[in-house]
Amino acid sequence: MNVTLKQVRAFVAIARTGSFAEACGLVHLSQPALSIAIKNLEETVGGKLLTRTTRTLALTPEGESFYPVAKRLLAEWDDALNDLHQRFSLSRGKVSIAAMPSFACNLLPQALHRFRIKFPAINITINDVIAEDVVDMVRNGRVELGVTFDPGEVEGLRFERLFEDRFVAVFATGHPLLEQAVVAMPQLVSSDLILLQHPSTIRALIENQLASAGITLRTAFETHQLATIGRMVATGLGVSIVPSLCTEQMQELGAHCRPLTAPSVSRRVGVLTRQRYPLSAASDALRQELISAFRNP
Repeated sequence: MNVTLKQVRAFVAIARTGSFAEACGLVHLSQPALSIAIKNLEETVGGKLLTRTTRTLALTPEGESFYPVAKRLLAEWDDALNDLHQRFSLSRGKVSIAAMPSFACNLLPQALHRFRIKFPAINITINDVIAEDVVDMVRNGRVELGVTFDPGEVEGLRFERLFEDRFVAVFATGHPLLEQAVVAMPQLVSSDLILLQHPSTIRALIENQLASAGITLRTAFETHQLATIGRMVATGLGVSIVPSLCTEQMQELGAHCRPLTAPSVSRRVGVLTRQRYPLSAASDALRQELISAFRNP
């Protein structure tokens, strides 16, 4: 059964006006074209929906039954088209993004603020999860966008670089190494270290890059949260190594940061999407905002 929207609109217009002549104006069809549309509709459904004499036009019992259904179908269709138009024009929509906490807490809010000014009707859900979970959420389609460290080659995923994050040393107020503008890694690791617990990507990155330089870490404390590290360092329990994008957060917690060298530790941060799945208009707009805000020239 092949009923077209044109036929349903023609039927509803006639039923509403009770006149072929008035219905022609509503659906922008000539009277012969309107008559053909009704004839084809009735042939498709298998019976008469309208009864006409020279003076009267009325719905058959079947037409009376179909009329409210046809009106509802057209209203839902028009609402769906309007919703699509609003989504493509970014007048409405929803974005779900996953971001590692170090980025979600420190840098993401400024990008979201600019995005919100441009597109105030877009609803945004932020999932601040560890880097490994960002990858899983994008890969499984639970979110369209992720911001995380470069996961390397992952089948089906696309990574777009935003910036290179060089890790920094974190000290309590009054620590002797704060007198230096740059801290050498061997100086730092001779102190008690406070690091994230395994299987943290940040912890693995620090260990792997330092191991390649022949440096062994002596860990005094381990925790799951960067905020806890900042507070513990500020209390004087030890020193730490964190991504530089956490610098402001560490300072707010009462700790102080210095660049690291000999060797430095760094990793690319970027936007993660699925390769074979197009983004919604709202998600692509947020992706472009992130690239505009954070990609190095």
